[in-house]
Amino acid sequence: MARRLTVVQMLPALESGGVERGTLEIGRGLVAAGHRSIVISAGGRMVDQLVAEGSEHVAWDVGRKRLTTLRWIPKLRRLLADERVDVLHLRSRLPAWVGYLAWRGMDPATRPKLVTTVHGFYSVSRYSAIMTRGERVIAVSEAIRDYVLQNYPDVDPEQVEVIHRGIDPEQFPRGFKPSADWLSAWQAEFPQLDGKRVLTLPGRLTRLKGHADFLGLIATLRREGHEVHGLIVGEAQAGKEAYAAELRAQVSALGLEEDVTFAGHRDDMREIYAISEAVLSLSTQAESFGRTVAEALAIGTPVIGYASGGVEEILRRFYPEGVVGPGDIEALADRARSLVDGHMPQVELPVDWTLARMVASTLELYEKVCMVPVSQVDGGVGGMLGRHGE
Repeated sequence: MARRLTVVQMLPALESGGVERGTLEIGRGLVAAGHRSIVISAGGRMVDQLVAEGSEHVAWDVGRKRLTTLRWIPKLRRLLADERVDVLHLRSRLPAWVGYLAWRGMDPATRPKLVTTVHGFYSVSRYSAIMTRGERVIAVSEAIRDYVLQNYPDVDPEQVEVIHRGIDPEQFPRGFKPSADWLSAWQAEFPQLDGKRVLTLPGRLTRLKGHADFLGLIATLRREGHEVHGLIVGEAQAGKEAYAAELRAQVSALGLEEDVTFAGHRDDMREIYAISEAVLSLSTQAESFGRTVAEALAIGTPVIGYASGGVEEILRRFYPEGVVGPGDIEALADRARSLVDGHMPQVELPVDWTLARMVASTLELYEKVCMVPVSQVDGGVGGMLGRHGE
């Protein structure tokens, strides 16, 4: 009978974001298939969900940029050996260095297989190159695969496998409509949006997300008399609060106090996509995938986005009418005008980059590196690693 796999995933924390959600999704898939899922991170708001879904969490701060982080290397080496880990899956650069150095010091005959996922267009450097050191390297889009092979010529193309991030069609069904209770609560919280055509820009409040272009677009459309309202969904990262204040100052300078709303962090993105006239993706730096783009398109909400990286990849395939040249403010305004005037086509193609496909492809990759069938495994979840906790 095929044995059960033990897989460790490492990342800095479990607060929010695409990398974090992907980690939970793979953990859930491993448990559903009868495998053992362990996640190492500093913790965060998503830990409770992770554990409730059957994974184990080891609270080690492996993503802190200080010399003391190196103390986790021998501890990790012991954990990998004691728990007889089959796959070590590294998802972020600093934890990847900790993981790689621990793994490299183990017996090659018995150590876990090493898998890395390149989630972004990292700066090209020796530090970033750690994400290409896996025995198998997952690229989250064709754009990321191209980036890896162009910038790290020593990487064997056969080692790099594209596994697109996936969306759950049950969570984001085509034609989704919010409940009456949700709509009532939303209107009570944000009455200024009532009767307006909502254009939504989701994402953390960082300078790379294109907020300046978004505010300029809203200002242009309002000057022209279009009844639009700009909705910015996302929170500032720790230490980035000054940028949030800067954005609010820009809103005031443009006279948009009644036309732009900051919604902060939200857990109801599906409903927000559904009440939006369109979702915008205006990052000034190429996105590795563009999960919000895929989610919005999945339920049928149009997306207008800059043609770069994974966002272009998604739009070219599923909604080419939404593609705009990077930084082309005039074309962006023209496309938005067409949309609010009803001249943009509906979203026709279903988004077939699904969560189930992503999980199955990842588990198949684990199978390939371990030479163990993943479709026939023993049940059970495993111990809770009490002796390894900090």
